[in-house]
Amino acid sequence: MDIGSNIRAIRKRKNITIAQICEITGLSQGFMSQVETNKTSPSISTLESIAKAIEVPLAYLLLKEDERMRVVRKNERMITTSGSDKLKVEHLSSTKKVRMRIVEFPSGASTGDLPYAHEGEEVHIVIKGKIYAEQGEDSGEFEEGDSFSWNACTPHIVRNIGEDTAVVLICVYAEKEGEQDFY
Repeated sequence: MDIGSNIRAIRKRKNITIAQICEITGLSQGFMSQVETNKTSPSISTLESIAKAIEVPLAYLLLKEDERMRVVRKNERMITTSGSDKLKVEHLSSTKKVRMRIVEFPSGASTGDLPYAHEGEEVHIVIKGKIYAEQGEDSGEFEEGDSFSWNACTPHIVRNIGEDTAVVLICVYAEKEGEQDFY
């Protein structure tokens, strides 16, 4: 963990001096310098004092880089195609276990010829159009604003039954990293 660099970056971004932190926390400037250069590891109670002084939650200082907020701007989204119907898939944001996608289904297009199963859980919301979704004995027709969810380990299929392109926002959760690939 690079806690010291995190502290230094936050401190500089907020225009707080080491002296100001030391005044608030009672720590010495030499000690704070060693913390910021990762030459010493402060106790949790000391980190808590530093976090208060720079006005961030203690938990934020403990986050690894890949655990922090990620931003994907609309014009930076990765776009792929999937399946025989070449569904357009816009990759939104993700964490280690959760992925969000916007999937466009041209009229008549589906996730495949046969129902498909994979690890994880899915939540869908129809943004535009009309779709049919089936999982085992459960099925339904869904229109703009409707949502549904399921455990993806049971075979399922989604098909556009409308005349226009359907757009579906899909969020997939999987316990293991990399197992939430879909569409």
